[in-house]
Amino acid sequence: MARNVELKKTELVLKDSEIDGFLERVVTPFGTSAKADVPKKYIGRRVYVIITKTIEE
Repeated sequence: MARNVELKKTELVLKDSEIDGFLERVVTPFGTSAKADVPKKYIGRRVYVIITKTIEE
């Protein structure tokens, strides 16, 4: 079953056939910045990070 994710205010369209999987991570502090660890198999791949308004504590 092919699915599309479309954002109405932009040009971004994500198709199910183009997505390898989804990851959920908590952003953690890293020096004066932040990071979200992902598996090594995604090195060199294009990723999209979706920021939510809810802060997890």
